Amino acid sequence: MSPRNQRLLLPAASVVVFLVAWSLYVHTAAVSAFVLPPPEAIVAALSKMVFDPKLWSHVLVTATETVSGFVIAVFLGVFLGFVMARIPPVEWAAKPFIIVFQLIPKIALAPLFILWFGFGLESKIVISAALAFFPVFSNALVAFKSIEPGDRDVMVILQARPMQRFVMLELPTALPVILTGMEVAVVLAMIGAIVGEFIGGNEGLGFLAVSYLQNLAVPDLFAVIVLLTLLGLVLYAIIGRLRAWLTPWHVSTSSGG
Repeated sequence: MSPRNQRLLLPAASVVVFLVAWSLYVHTAAVSAFVLPPPEAIVAALSKMVFDPKLWSHVLVTATETVSGFVIAVFLGVFLGFVMARIPPVEWAAKPFIIVFQLIPKIALAPLFILWFGFGLESKIVISAALAFFPVFSNALVAFKSIEPGDRDVMVILQARPMQRFVMLELPTALPVILTGMEVAVVLAMIGAIVGEFIGGNEGLGFLAVSYLQNLAVPDLFAVIVLLTLLGLVLYAIIGRLRAWLTPWHVSTSSGG
């Protein structure tokens, strides 16, 4: 069997074995469906759920909050990382605030953000951006600082303008590390959106999960968790495709192919 086929079949086989073991455990150990429903009950709930038009409006809300917060985090993280790498006094001045904000559990700030920005999309986007910011920022700062001085000297000798240096040297060199931070950030962005919906939402998959929990509809709750997992996988895969598209020359891309 070729490595490519193994890469496809082995994960599928492990998932099937896991689901079969789960079903056997639930039925043989007589576990209550309120604690752990069998996989077939979750599949049935999910099959019924996907044909409900209201579900997709909740999916759209959560996806909008996640992507918006992620884009804001990427823009601010890359911009601030670049500025602080290029102008050390800015980093020195901002360092106390960066450390304090990084140490504060952002989840604890979620009620405050809802108080400031209301119960609509805005507060969830802010929470999402707050959680996703630091992986992008810290990776961008390290990446821009790690550019070889000799490479910068070559650009100076060639009399490259600042924008040319950024486009031709600094951004391509830093991009693989920034994309690694983005892979972490996109997951945290979705967590932020869900937490915001848990605390003060009236729509979205997080709100839907809370509603099913209050109604003790446990299979439906698990079905929402499956949907959240699939949404996270799609967003993570998009970042992976961006890596393959933007940095095809880098070892992280070639080794993953």
